[in-house]
Amino acid sequence: MKKIVLVDGNNLIFRSYYATAYRGTLLRNSKGFPTNALYGFISMIEKIIKDENPEYMAVAFDIGKNFRKEKYSFYKEGRQKTPDELHVQEPIARELLNYLGIPYFELAPYEADDIIGTLAKKISNSNEYEGLIVSSDRDLLQLISKNVEMKLLKQKDFIRYNEQTFIDDYGIEPVKIIDLKALSGDSSDNIPGIKGIGEKTALTLLQTYKSLDGIYENINDIKGKTKEKLEVGKNDAYMSYEIATIYKEVPLKINLEDLKIKDKDDNKLNSLYRELEFYSLINGEMKEEPKISINTNYLEIEDIVEIKDDNIYSFYLMTDKENYHEANIVGMALSTDTNNYYIKSDLVKDTFELIKDKVLYTYDAKKAYVLLNKLGIDLNVNTDIEIIYGLTEITLKEDITTYMARDNITAFKDEDYYKNKKEALDSFKDDLIKKSNFIYQKREELILELKRDDMYDLFKNIEMPLAKVLAKMEINGMKVDKAILDKKKEEYKMRISNLQKEIILLAGVDFNISSPRQLGNVLFETLALPGGKKTGKGYKTDAKVLQKLSGLHPIIDKIIEYRNVTKLYSTYIEGLENFIMDDGLIHTIFKQNLARTGRLSSTEPNLQNIPVRDEEGKKIREAFLPQNDIFYSADYSQIELRLLAHISQSKELQNAFINNEDIHQKVASDIYGVNINDVTKTMRSTAKSVIFGIVYGISGFGLGENLSISPKEAKMFIDKYYELYPGVKNYMDKIVEEAHESGDVRTLFKRRRIIPELDNSNYMIRSMGERIALNTPIQGTCADIIKKAMVKIDEAFTENNIKSKMVLQIHDELLFDVVEEEKEKVHSIVTDIMENIYKISVPLKVSGDFGKNWYETK
Repeated sequence: MKKIVLVDGNNLIFRSYYATAYRGTLLRNSKGFPTNALYGFISMIEKIIKDENPEYMAVAFDIGKNFRKEKYSFYKEGRQKTPDELHVQEPIARELLNYLGIPYFELAPYEADDIIGTLAKKISNSNEYEGLIVSSDRDLLQLISKNVEMKLLKQKDFIRYNEQTFIDDYGIEPVKIIDLKALSGDSSDNIPGIKGIGEKTALTLLQTYKSLDGIYENINDIKGKTKEKLEVGKNDAYMSYEIATIYKEVPLKINLEDLKIKDKDDNKLNSLYRELEFYSLINGEMKEEPKISINTNYLEIEDIVEIKDDNIYSFYLMTDKENYHEANIVGMALSTDTNNYYIKSDLVKDTFELIKDKVLYTYDAKKAYVLLNKLGIDLNVNTDIEIIYGLTEITLKEDITTYMARDNITAFKDEDYYKNKKEALDSFKDDLIKKSNFIYQKREELILELKRDDMYDLFKNIEMPLAKVLAKMEINGMKVDKAILDKKKEEYKMRISNLQKEIILLAGVDFNISSPRQLGNVLFETLALPGGKKTGKGYKTDAKVLQKLSGLHPIIDKIIEYRNVTKLYSTYIEGLENFIMDDGLIHTIFKQNLARTGRLSSTEPNLQNIPVRDEEGKKIREAFLPQNDIFYSADYSQIELRLLAHISQSKELQNAFINNEDIHQKVASDIYGVNINDVTKTMRSTAKSVIFGIVYGISGFGLGENLSISPKEAKMFIDKYYELYPGVKNYMDKIVEEAHESGDVRTLFKRRRIIPELDNSNYMIRSMGERIALNTPIQGTCADIIKKAMVKIDEAFTENNIKSKMVLQIHDELLFDVVEEEKEKVHSIVTDIMENIYKISVPLKVSGDFGKNWYETK
């Protein structure tokens, strides 16, 4: 039998769009065109082909108005208008199908379901073909027949139904889905059904009386309220039956052989993939000419004397592992204006001895600094084009090949080499040369772009020198005492075991506490606690749900404690152990421009995420010990609020900081209208939440959730704050208005953040864009200030021959591994630089603390 796959195109593209849009992460290419729906759509189409290997395929789409809507105006009423960001992607989905050789169909006034229904009927009436419908729309289940199956897509998986498995699950024939919807309705399509009849009751009726007609023929056998509802809703039931029935006579004027998949047009497909920047999907060789001229000829040298002297070099280092702290160099490409060289690993050191004082360009200078440090080489890279991309792009793509592909230059990704060295070796040297020469040819264009964007000073004076500082910090590493971790591991195991016993005793039944489904059943069925919300996966048991239940039963606090302890155990106690290297140190990797605010992030492991607010988690810091004598922590005090006072020019806030008042206490005094000495801890805490909430653009609803008060009461606090501090309100209104006009915001150091979310037709995403516009100038300026301070501190340590080391940055805090006799000098240098690195209208204040381990520094 010939297999035909029938795909619900609208369903797939909608699923793909909303999978990321709901999270606010709308994938776009470098021109700002939204591509999230297309990427998901094409990935799913290719997965269907891979999984099913069909000879024949058809994709169906809706187009314009349909006959059901024309007859019943309420049909699908209440559905949100298709977002513009999705709408513009739909024609390109059809174009992609053309290039893939996959037939697609759309015909007014019919829906995609009707087209699939028509094709499914043709398959059912044939002895040559078998069909498979792919969609998450349960309406299409009615089309299952002896030779038509359905793959019903779920959030993370699917259920495959044939006639028998459907009957096993539902207890009715597939075609009776129509009768089921006639009775219970369908809220997604606004099909009314019978008021008060749910799916469970409807299924019971159909299993007994076989059909809608059968139910009404036997209406007198049905008793009580159900009979009343059926009698009152009879007209709605038959109207719903008509709407829910898929039409199977769409005049497509084709036969099933027309659905045969044709050959791909790889040239057009690759060209479109490049335009969309779906580089991972590109097949075969690109046939378009590179947009920039690169020289791919090279000499594989045997001796460094073969390298011709030049003033400017670009280089690209290749390692055998992704984590460069554990990796070795396996080769290097070196480029000049006229020559390329392939440098074997054993000549890398000598090569850099030769060129280290020249003008050097690369991609990922920090990685090069760390790798070359192992060889005893200290150099300064003049320009790192990865940092430039991080400043100018909406999102940073970490592999250079993504940027090369835009200029029609293909090369293996580093990760491809790590995964499959043998395959990559065929083009290893050639591709390495391409990367190095690309850096050389692209460097001036990228620097010009920085200057046009007014970010060259930020790049040259902060970001480039910072790469060297971060490399030193990564090399220094953090010492972790494995014996302390092991001791904590045993303590945590004991605590987890005891908590499990206590929870099971309080529940009265044995169950898996880590299973949300089992936990939900225990809380809302066994213990009958109120407020249980059931979904298809069981009751909700997230942190918010447990917080609301706190105090109703002693089991709740124990479960909250259990979750906290198990998370700390798996993430930190066990997790950190995996990152301790042979030297007994953890060498994290700092990401310089991955965050769109410019904030530093930390990975492998994330040392910025070691708990600090809750005492339980904070004690994990006891395992972090200095390599010298003592730790010193220097932390900016309320820097974001001080920057808010400066940027907003709010005289009231500025005066509070200038007069060294407790800002939270001052705001609480103003909001509550009480003397500053009468402010309670609760008042101060509320004021603090209001202030930080406003900085982050929080709504009355969000603040109410945080403070466990009504949205109305929370909004009163926000309004009162705006009344007392009008400068802040004026700033917020102005920055959002300007961001809508320009599409971006900037920090005080000119760091630019493009905010495509501001143009989104989805209110939630647009609101998120406005919050980004509010917060980025403040949080981004804060990031710039501490980066600038780090560069200056590193210079001061070098000038003063300080042996102590800067080892960690945790957003507003710097951590130093200090030699005992340098304590006062380090404190003085660090405090002076951090407080005076950038002058604003209020003082920048730093608090410092020493400790024998990281825990003791705060």
